[in-house]
Formats: sequence, C-alpha cells, structure tokens
Amino acid sequence: MFIIGHRGAKAVEPENTLRAIREGMKCADYVEIDARLSRDGVPVVMHDATVDRTTDGRGPVDWFTLAELRTLNAGKGEKIPTLEEVCREVQGTCGLFCEIKEPGSEGTVCQVLSREAPDHLWIVSFHPESITAARQALPGAKTGLIISRKGGDLPEQAAGLGADAILLKYNLLNDGLVSSCHDHGLQVISWTLDTPAEFEKAAGFRIDGLASDDPCAARHYFG
Repeated sequence: MFIIGHRGAKAVEPENTLRAIREGMKCADYVEIDARLSRDGVPVVMHDATVDRTTDGRGPVDWFTLAELRTLNAGKGEKIPTLEEVCREVQGTCGLFCEIKEPGSEGTVCQVLSREAPDHLWIVSFHPESITAARQALPGAKTGLIISRKGGDLPEQAAGLGADAILLKYNLLNDGLVSSCHDHGLQVISWTLDTPAEFEKAAGFRIDGLASDDPCAARHYFG
C-alpha cells in the first residue's frame, strides 16, 4: 500500500507549503497538493478558493497576482508556492498527486507538469471534466476521480472517464465497492486517514493507497 502525504503533511506543517512538502517527503511515496491559478494565470498551490483560512490575507486566490500572493504568510513564515516550485522540490525523491481545483485550468496546470513533474505523477480531481481534459493534455499521467459522497455507479463513472483510480472518502469504504472498483481495473485510494483505527480498518478493505495528514504516522503503522 502506498502512502500519500495530504497537502504535504498537513497535521505537522502549514498545509501546501514547501515546508509541509519536505516533511511529507520524509515518509510518503507521494505528496498531494492542490493547484489553482493566480490572477495572472500562474498555477499556485492552495486548497481553498480564498486565502483567508491558510494565510494572513483576505479574498479569492484569483484576485491576487503571483507577486501579491507571495507577500502573504502561509504559516511559519512560509510563502504560497507555485506548482513549478513543488515539482522541483519533489523531483527525484517523491511522486506527486496534483489535484485540479478549477475546471478550465487544466491546460495551464498541465503545461507546468509536462515540463517539471516527477516521473511518478497523478492528476486527480472532483470534476469529471478535469479528468477528461487532463488526460488529453498530458496522456502519460495517471488520473483519479475523487469521490466524497455516494451517487450512482461510482466505479462505472470513473472507468468511463478512463481514470486509473478512484479516490474514496474514508467513510465510503466497503468491501463491495472496493471489489467493484478493482473489477473495473481501478486502483482504490482512500482519504484522509490519520489514526491507527482508521489505518487498520482501511487495510482490511484491500485498498491500494491512502492519503494521510501525518504520513510518518501512517508509515510507522504499515512499516
């Protein structure tokens, strides 16, 4: 089972910063980050649509140019990194899960990934149209559909997009769904698992990977 550092190592360092990425790389097979575009069209690493929660700024991410975003404190003096910076940080050491947050940004994000991404790259999203666009823009990357709630035939939806994996919220895991995903040729990755009880339960479902806010805790559990 592979381990993904969620937003780097969100439980330990300020999420989606280079500091969190470096912490996650200590124990994870992959680190996961979120990509959005600045006002001037640069892919930056930020989960929320606004900077309010994770920085000392206020307002939507796309109100700010990259230069303006760089003036904000993202925690412990860290700056909001660009996608390019994260790619260069992990290159040669760790794989990358890049979540596309905004439909329509896929081409710009994939241009950076095509130049800078590590060998082991996944592009994932909640948005089916983003999976389709990413597969067209960067055919060599693996893709995954993120699912947070029940609805329809989930494995069929993901397989129909040509995705390589389905990323299931932890509370959706059950034997039948995991088996159906595997029958459709999909890897199953669960999120976000942070306690020994969650690690143990998820392992029993034969999932292929998991995302954790504390990847070193997950690595310690699984050995």
